[in-house]
Amino acid sequence: MSEVAVKKRPVLLYTEQTPNPESLKFVTNRMLFNGTAEFKEEDFAREWSELAAALYDFPYVKKVYIANNYVTLTKEFNYSWDDVMLKLKEFIKDYLQNEKAIIKEGFAEEVARIEVERGDSYEYSEEDGEVVNQIKELIDTYVKPAVEMDGGNIEFKSYEEGIVTVIMQGSCSGCPSSTVTLKSGIESMLKRMMPQVKEVRQEMG
Repeated sequence: MSEVAVKKRPVLLYTEQTPNPESLKFVTNRMLFNGTAEFKEEDFAREWSELAAALYDFPYVKKVYIANNYVTLTKEFNYSWDDVMLKLKEFIKDYLQNEKAIIKEGFAEEVARIEVERGDSYEYSEEDGEVVNQIKELIDTYVKPAVEMDGGNIEFKSYEEGIVTVIMQGSCSGCPSSTVTLKSGIESMLKRMMPQVKEVRQEMG
């Protein structure tokens, strides 16, 4: 009985601009990671992601963010996207076509452990707990989808005495326009919908 060759589904890849001129979103027709994975440091990338580690081999890659079906890359400012985009695009396409590993098992658990160690877990009173749940729901429903379209991510971090702190990741981390978006968009919406909110601050992911 002859073996039937299994034809691999071709990898489609295209780029999208982000509000951050130093970040570019590489979108594919493959699910890369069901969640969000940010690698701001090469050592962390080499420990937890073969793809991120391989991308760090390029001297112009400064930060790697992997989520769902895309990779957002932040480059060193002294390089131009015109010079490096095609090389990165071809590399990612070949990498995925060869079905190499993306994120190692246990990554989500490690990130959760780091967050607890860093003090990102908070306990709230019953009243504040209800406010926090509403804030999280508003961010997840109205803010997160728009931010993901731009190749980034936003996560609720804490709420204390009317001040909401969020973490910006991917293209949003270090983006010149993220402060404007935070104040004129997110803060205005939360204040309008929840009078308990006085201010929204950001912490870079």
